[in-house]
Amino acid sequence: MNTTEFKGAKIFGLLFGPTVFFLILSFSPEVWISPDAWKVVGIAAWMIIWWITEAAPIPVTALLPIVLFQITGVFNANEATAPYANPIIFLFMAGFILGLGMEKHNLHKRIALNLIRLTGTNPNGIILGFMLTTAFLSMWISNTATTVMMLPIALSITSLLNLDNTQDKGKKRFALVLMLSIAYAANIGGTATIIGTPPNVAWVGFMSEMMDYEVSFAQYLKVGLPTCFIMLAITYFLLTRVLFPSRIKNLSDSSQIIDDQISALGKISRAEKLVALIFVLTAVAWILRANLNTWFNTTLLNDTLIGMIGAIFMFATPVSLKRGEFLLDWEYTKKLPWGILLLFGGGLTLAKAMETTEIVQIVGESIAQQGNMSKLLLVLGLSAFMLFMTEIMSNVALTVIFVPVVLGISLSLNINPMYLSLPVTLAASYAFMMPISTPPNAIVFSSGMIPMKEMIRAGFILNLVAILLLAVLSETLIPLVYG
Repeated sequence: MNTTEFKGAKIFGLLFGPTVFFLILSFSPEVWISPDAWKVVGIAAWMIIWWITEAAPIPVTALLPIVLFQITGVFNANEATAPYANPIIFLFMAGFILGLGMEKHNLHKRIALNLIRLTGTNPNGIILGFMLTTAFLSMWISNTATTVMMLPIALSITSLLNLDNTQDKGKKRFALVLMLSIAYAANIGGTATIIGTPPNVAWVGFMSEMMDYEVSFAQYLKVGLPTCFIMLAITYFLLTRVLFPSRIKNLSDSSQIIDDQISALGKISRAEKLVALIFVLTAVAWILRANLNTWFNTTLLNDTLIGMIGAIFMFATPVSLKRGEFLLDWEYTKKLPWGILLLFGGGLTLAKAMETTEIVQIVGESIAQQGNMSKLLLVLGLSAFMLFMTEIMSNVALTVIFVPVVLGISLSLNINPMYLSLPVTLAASYAFMMPISTPPNAIVFSSGMIPMKEMIRAGFILNLVAILLLAVLSETLIPLVYG
């Protein structure tokens, strides 16, 4: 889409969104759902149109519920704004702040380079090292930030291949796989933890708001981490052994490049050590939260409290009292993606309205009335819809729209909501086909080493594999963990 077409789409969406809203309110029949429910449908339609066309910035669209729910009388001011202060939003904010601490002091780069150095000079080993490192970092910091950091390191490795002056297919395949592996590992790695990617946080928020079920950091990890490793292993095998085998024996200078970059970082600083200490203590407290509450005979500790304590320590821990220097200062929070936090708030408010006006229940009951539907087929169908829609639409916005509907379907069919909603949420992060699907895909595509047809081919196969994996999970690991 060129610039003129994009501007045309924005102008169209800017006018079309409120037009659809007023049409729905004007012609909504007094059947099937209540008048308030029609108002919610109209507001949801307006938001979806603006999200798809990007008529307004996505976070700005997420503010519409504050205004429209009050104007239409669906909610009062307290009800319309309360979800924007959901504890899950503050948990994610804490994760962002911990990530900013790692980024500011280059701890994430030191971790990445040292992990990659362990893999040696074998091309497939280098790819494995990049995938494991990228996935690990994406568990804790932004997938986009991780990819931006890993790409220059990968480009340093590919510079050894002299790609501009070679017809060697093996070398070009290695460069292609290295680029794809970074993007795919960033997408997959984010699914391992609650704070790894926005759809996870949105899902946990919906489970709390709509199902009154609190998913702990440790509980999520029991599904997220194994799923992440399985999907990483499948992706590595398909890329290096099936789709694009390079058959290069070794890259002898690659270890020297990594060593040079590690040397350039110098000795580990006091600030890096302090960031690492806070990060490790926070992560351990998240994982052992239930045990800590038991040991100290309390129910005080929760994931949000632990995360905010870690975040506050990032600002309150001095690097040098003499210079008045701390690990983080407030100026650095300009890099914090505040818009994502607003987006969660808008999504939770919309979901609350859909639940209050019984839209979710009605949609679920209408699907349930189609007959005895297999849970497995539902998981396959819903996950496939989410995954392929994510190829062309923001996965966060789609999660905000679609997951409440999936929860309603679960309730109507008397299926444990975890069995359907968790695979669908994970599917939101498994968009591998298009450069526009996720920021990591776009970043590595900009390297110029990935032909579009190859990305689509590899991505389509991985999409199908992901759908099958999610179906298997819904029958095995998810019931094991969530009963």
